[in-house]
Amino acid sequence: MDLLTPYRLHELTLPNRIVMSPMTRLRSRPDGSPTTDVAEYYAQRAAAGLIISEGIWPHSTGQSEAWVPGLHTGTHMLAWRQVTAAVHDAGGRIFAQLMHGGRKNHPRGRIDGSWPAGPSAVVDPEPVHLIDGGKAEPIVPAQLSRDQIRAIPAQYATAAHNAIAAGFDGVEIHGANSYLPHQFLADNTNLRTDEYGGSLDNRMRAPLAIVDAVAAAIGPRHTAIRLSPGNPQFAMIETDPAPLYRRLVDALDRRDLAYLHLTDNDHYPALADLRPRWHGTLIANIGENRAPTDPDAAERVLHDNHADLVSFGRAFIANPDLVDRIARELPLAPIRDESLYGRDGRGYTDYPTWAETRPAAAQTVATALE
Repeated sequence: MDLLTPYRLHELTLPNRIVMSPMTRLRSRPDGSPTTDVAEYYAQRAAAGLIISEGIWPHSTGQSEAWVPGLHTGTHMLAWRQVTAAVHDAGGRIFAQLMHGGRKNHPRGRIDGSWPAGPSAVVDPEPVHLIDGGKAEPIVPAQLSRDQIRAIPAQYATAAHNAIAAGFDGVEIHGANSYLPHQFLADNTNLRTDEYGGSLDNRMRAPLAIVDAVAAAIGPRHTAIRLSPGNPQFAMIETDPAPLYRRLVDALDRRDLAYLHLTDNDHYPALADLRPRWHGTLIANIGENRAPTDPDAAERVLHDNHADLVSFGRAFIANPDLVDRIARELPLAPIRDESLYGRDGRGYTDYPTWAETRPAAAQTVATALE
């Protein structure tokens, strides 16, 4: 099985090609520090070839909603060191995903009370979690000024430096799924007429500046990016994504990054179209807006040479021993949707491994035979 073969990611040796996809779970403290449950959660899944953390805001003005973690303060770094140490002690490898919300959130969902701002004053339609509980309806974001845009790459660079100091093996820039770099790329969230909007090169300017700042801070081979061409989540519109993303991937390919994490789309086969343009490591995510990724589908991606590694999201939530289950062709447990987001370990660190379920299964059989 190709999924179970080792892979060399620059100085990291991955024992398999199964990647844990970044997934927001809202288990941080109000200040954005991850809890001890977070360390346990990732350590339980350390058999993955690579773990990519949940999205982490690089600066308080980029917090996408309450209870999302940050990498902006010394307190954040100390808490993340416990997480990375737990993963490494369990034999794993972990990248930090830096996730700037841009237009997302509400002042009551941010620790600094700031008003969200994006490339243009276009509303994100999704309600957001608030620090004091509950959710808030969307608000109209401010439009980022030129000076604010120019300051953002340095914020990412500082957070990337903090990530390495906190023990992460590298950093993935979240340029997908409606977050800030994607807001510059998409048709409907970037209505600017200055040097950051309009032409393809202008729309790529801020995302590439972020990549270059992070690569300068921690090295290009510790820097990665995730893209989701044509992803309609959160009312994003990219009518014809191919020309822009071909141009963007060509530009990124010259930067010798750690990897490109790419999601496929039913309306635009990004993996097939962009794979020939990317000469480095490619991680495929095929479950976005689709059924959860299963081992057979992941194997097909590798067999078709559309990627070197495949990321699994929902399967890792309910199966901390996912790699073992795939290796032994065991059934996968389903997730409990009602506990995806919460404040404690319920629905987070309490999913059993296959071995832990066997005594209960044996007792069920014995009871049925009585």
